Formats: sequence, C-alpha cells, structure tokens
Amino acid sequence: MKLKDFVVTSAIVADLKATDRDAAIAELMQSLADHGAVPRSKVDDLITAVLSRERVATTGMGKGVAMPHAKHASVKKVTATIGRSKEGIDFNALDQGPVYSVVLLLSPPDSPEQHLQAMETIFRHLQRDNFRRFMRQANDKDEIVDLVEEADAMPQSET
Repeated sequence: MKLKDFVVTSAIVADLKATDRDAAIAELMQSLADHGAVPRSKVDDLITAVLSRERVATTGMGKGVAMPHAKHASVKKVTATIGRSKEGIDFNALDQGPVYSVVLLLSPPDSPEQHLQAMETIFRHLQRDNFRRFMRQANDKDEIVDLVEEADAMPQSET
C-alpha cells in the first residue's frame, strides 16, 4: 500500500495553526471535510472518535511525529491527511517531546486489514530520519506532496 492510496493531498495542512493536540486533530478533520474526504455533518463525531482513541493511549510516537487514528461508520474508505506544526504540539508523546508532523488516519470499521496496512505504511515512513526531517523542513503543501510522492517511489526495502 502506498501513501497516495489514502492520503488526501489536497487536505494537507502545511502550517497548522493549532497549538494543542485536540485543536490539531480538529483542524485536520476540518480540512478533510473541506476537501470532500469526510462528510461535513460528521466532523464532530469523527473528532470525538479520534480523541476517544487518544484517551486510550497516545498516538504521539516520539521523534516529533504522531498518528492519531480512528475507525468510524461514516468513513467509506481509508483516508488520511498530514499536518505540520512549525512550533510543535504537545501530544503527550512517548518521548515527551513536541510533535511537528501529524498524520491523521480514518478508516471504516469493516476494513481492519486496510486500516492496519495504512498504519504500517505511515509508520514505515515516519521511522525514516530523512522523511521526518524533510517533513519538518517543508515550506508548503507542495513540498509535503513531493515528499509523499518520493516516499511512494522508494522500494519498500529502503523504507
């Protein structure tokens, strides 16, 4: 599975305005709705689902990245977007450091295999130092889209 299979690049937010975890999730969710990837009428429900998942365990993986995610009946296919914070956001990350790159992932509840595949794909790229560094240094949405395309073009053995 490639990032382009589920990342809605038009919904990428290269400069998150949010200064805390909940607001960052809400900002990314609104961007997905604004770009037709999730129903506008379900934004609040989707935010609640993601925040409920966050209360179980943080999705702040450390090294400046977080991967908030949830399964919800209003999501018809695996969908994600990316947000970048210049200042960093407290996600209660495992290493207690700020998060600069957020990948929000949503999946339908009846597609657990696809959800796991998408999570594996995201995780594989976020583990790469260069991917994280270039994501953090990106100046705009186009540079993040280019990074996603470059990551997809790499042989899986290099990721």
